[in-house]
Amino acid sequence: MWRSFSRPTKIAVASAATGASATLCYLLDPLSLRSNSSSSLYAASLRPAFLHAEGAERDKEWQPHSLWMPPSRKEMLGMLQGDIPIGSVGKGSDPTTPAITPSEGAPSPAAAVSAKPTDGKKRPAEFDLLIIGGGATGTGCALDAVTRGLKVALVERDDFGSGTSSRSTKLVHGGVRYLEKAFMELDYEQYKLVKEALHERGVFLKIAPYLSYQLPIMLPIYQLWKVPYYWAGSKAYDFIAKLGGDSISQSYFLGKAKALEAFPMLKTDKLVGAMVYYDGAHNDSRMNVAIALTAIAHGAVVANHVEVVKLLKKERTTFIGRFGFGKEELYGAILRDNLTGEEWEVRAKGIINATGPFTDGIRKLDSGPSVKEIVAPSAGVHIILPNYYSPRNMGLIDPSTSDGRVIFFLPWQGGTIAGTTDSPTAVTANPMPTEEEIQWILHEVENYLSPEIKVRRGDVLAAWSGIRPLVRDPAAKNTAALVRNHMINVSPSGLLTIAGGKWTTYRAMAEETIDKAIEVFDLKPTGPCATEHVLLLGTHNWSKNMFVKLIQHFGLETEVAQHLAASYGDRAWAVASLASLTGQRWPVFGRKISPSYPYIEAEVRYAVLREYACTVVDVIARRTRLSFLNATATLEALPRIIDIMASELDWDEARKVQELTTATSFLTSMGLPLPTLNPSSNSSTSAPKTTSYPTNQSGTLIIDDPAHFYTRSHFSPAELARYQKEFEKLDHDRDGHISERDLGRVLEMLGIKMTEREMEGVIKEVDLNCNGSVEFNEFLEVLAAVKEIKSRSRFARIVAAYEERENLSTERSGGGV
Repeated sequence: MWRSFSRPTKIAVASAATGASATLCYLLDPLSLRSNSSSSLYAASLRPAFLHAEGAERDKEWQPHSLWMPPSRKEMLGMLQGDIPIGSVGKGSDPTTPAITPSEGAPSPAAAVSAKPTDGKKRPAEFDLLIIGGGATGTGCALDAVTRGLKVALVERDDFGSGTSSRSTKLVHGGVRYLEKAFMELDYEQYKLVKEALHERGVFLKIAPYLSYQLPIMLPIYQLWKVPYYWAGSKAYDFIAKLGGDSISQSYFLGKAKALEAFPMLKTDKLVGAMVYYDGAHNDSRMNVAIALTAIAHGAVVANHVEVVKLLKKERTTFIGRFGFGKEELYGAILRDNLTGEEWEVRAKGIINATGPFTDGIRKLDSGPSVKEIVAPSAGVHIILPNYYSPRNMGLIDPSTSDGRVIFFLPWQGGTIAGTTDSPTAVTANPMPTEEEIQWILHEVENYLSPEIKVRRGDVLAAWSGIRPLVRDPAAKNTAALVRNHMINVSPSGLLTIAGGKWTTYRAMAEETIDKAIEVFDLKPTGPCATEHVLLLGTHNWSKNMFVKLIQHFGLETEVAQHLAASYGDRAWAVASLASLTGQRWPVFGRKISPSYPYIEAEVRYAVLREYACTVVDVIARRTRLSFLNATATLEALPRIIDIMASELDWDEARKVQELTTATSFLTSMGLPLPTLNPSSNSSTSAPKTTSYPTNQSGTLIIDDPAHFYTRSHFSPAELARYQKEFEKLDHDRDGHISERDLGRVLEMLGIKMTEREMEGVIKEVDLNCNGSVEFNEFLEVLAAVKEIKSRSRFARIVAAYEERENLSTERSGGGV
C-alpha cells in the first residue's frame, strides 16, 4: 500500500513521523534549541569540538611515550621472514627493547617470542592471521586481532591507504540521504545501517580526536515547504545518533540572513533559510597510518610494499565438512618485497583478504582465474578548490543535483573539497579523474554559489578519483545484486574476504571480520574485542592547546604548530624535534617544503624514520597531503623532498631520477595538468618547470592555447600593462570609462575577433550593468570572459559527453567512499 502513495503523500507522512521522533529528541535533550539561539549555536560551531574516549582509563597501560620509535621496516621484514623473534624489537635497531610492556593483568599483545628450531634449519614465521591489505579495513582488522591477543601479520603491496582509503570524501557520517530512504521506503535495514554508522561516528571521534572532528554542514533551502521536512529529518538524525551514545552537536535552523552570514558565497535568489546539521570529518590517510602504527605498538607485524604473490594450500585436516570447506585449506603465502624483489614463505592459521577494489585479484589467487568477480567498481571523483570557495568551519550539501546525485562542498586542510561523482570504472592502482567529471562538479558547485563568484577550471588545484568497491555476495541467491553495506565471505579453501562498507564503519567491519576468523580458523584469543576503547597512537597526551607549547618550545610558525598537532597528536613533539632552522628571526624552526602550505622538512624525515615511508609518493600523498591539496605545488616541492629522503635512505642518483619520474607520473592522477610539464628539464632531480603564459610575437596572450584552461590567474603582468595602455587610448576624457561601442574596437585592437553572438555571450558572462559605459575593471572582466569562453569551446565535446554519460545509482552503495 505504501508504494502506491504519491511522493507528496509519502513526504507528508515521513515528515510527520520524523517530526514526532525529532520532537521527542527535542523534549528529552536538556541542551536543545530551547536554551540556545540559532546565532549562538552557529558561534559555538566555529569553535573546534574534540571528544575524548571514555575508555581512556581502560587504555592507560598502552601509552608509548611521545618519542617512541616503532620497529624499522628492516626489522619488520626480519620478523616476517622468521629471522627475528616476533615482537622482540620496538625501538630502532635495538632488538632488546620491547615494543610495549603491558601492565600486569593487561591483555597480552602478540609479543610472544617464536621458538627457535632445534634442527638448525630456518623455518617460516608462523602467525594466527595473515591480513592482506593495508587500507582502513585491513589495518582495522590487524588492530582488532592483536588487541585480542592474536599473533598478527599484515602486508600491503603498495602503501598504507594507497587505494580508496586515502581518496575518500573525508567525511565520518551516518548518511542523511540513507535515513531519508529508510523513512520514504519504510526500509528497516537501511535504518539499521544509519544507526550503526552514527554509533561508529561517535567512536571514531573519541579514539582519534586530533585527526577527526565534528563539522557543521549547511543544507540550503529554497522552497518554504521544505523547511519542516528538513528540520524533521535533521532532528531524527540527531535522535538516532543520541540513541547510539554519540554526543555530537545538535542541528539547528538558520534564517536567510543568518545563513548568508554563515556562508556568504551562497546564492541568495529564492533562499528561504538553511538547516545546519553535524557530521564528522577527518584526515583519512593520516588516520590510516595511525591505525597501522597503533597495531604495531600493540605487537602486530606490519609491512608496506610487500605483496602476496602466491597462496599456499595443503590437504584439509581441520573442519572437514563444516563452513562449506573443500578438500584443501590455506596454510600460508609467498611474499615479495616490491622494493628489492626478495621472496619468502610465511605461514598462518587463517588468511584475510581486505584489499578493497583489488579483492577479486586475491580471490583469483585462491580459486583460479575463472572465479566469478564480486566487485563492481565505482569511481568517485573529488576536486580541491581554493579556500575562498567556502567558510573555514562550514560545509554544504546539495541533496539533489541535476542528475539526482548528492554533492558535498567541504572545508578541508585549508582548501575546499567538492565531490563526489559515481560512475562505473576499471580497477587501477592510480585511477584518473576524467575531465567530464571535473566539469560536472564545477557545474553543480556553480549552481549553489552567488553569480558574482565565477567558478573556473583554473581554480581546480587538485583532483582525484577513488574507487568504491561495491560488492556482490557470492553466497546470496541473487548474485547480481549489490550488498548495501559490507560482505564477509569464506571460500572453500578458507580465504576470508571482507569487502564493501565505508570509512566510518571500518572498526565495526573489522570486529565482525575477526569474530568470523576466530570461528572458522579455531583461533584462541585472550580477550574480546576492545577497539571501541583503544585510543590511536598520538591521542594519549594530546590536547587542543598543545600547539601553543610547540610554538613556545620550538619557535614554530603558528600555522605549522597547529598543523603538526592536528596531524600527529602527541607525536608532534618528535616531529618538531627534527625541524631545521629557517635562517630567520621568526619562525626559528620549521623550514617549509612549499611556501603556501604548513608542511615542513621535518615531516619528510619523520615519515621515513618512524612511519615507514619508502617512496616519494608515500610522503606527498599519505604522510603529508600536499598532492591532494595542490598538484602543481607538489611538483615544485619534489626536488627538496627527494634530496631529504635520499639522505635518509642512501639513494643514488639513479634512484632519485626514478623517484622523480614516478612521483611526476602519480601527480597526473592527482589533477596535474599536462601543460605544466616540461620534458626538456636537464637536471635529474629538478622539478619540471611550469609553462609560461603562451603569447604571440606581439605579446598578446594566445587564448586558444589549452594551457590557459588550467591557469589560476587570468592575466600576466605584461598583459595587464598592454591592456591598460589600449584602454587609455580610448579613454579620451581620462574619467576611467569607455563607451560600450568602443568595447569591440578595443578587442579588435588587441587582436581578439568575435562574432556578434560571441560578444553577447561575453556580456552575459560578466553581467555588465549596461549603463552605457565600461570601467577598467569591467573591461578586465570582459577579457577574462573571452578567455573562458574560448577555452571552453575546446571542451565542447567533453561537456556534451558528460551530459549523456551513463550514471550509476548511489542507492546501491553502503555509503561509498
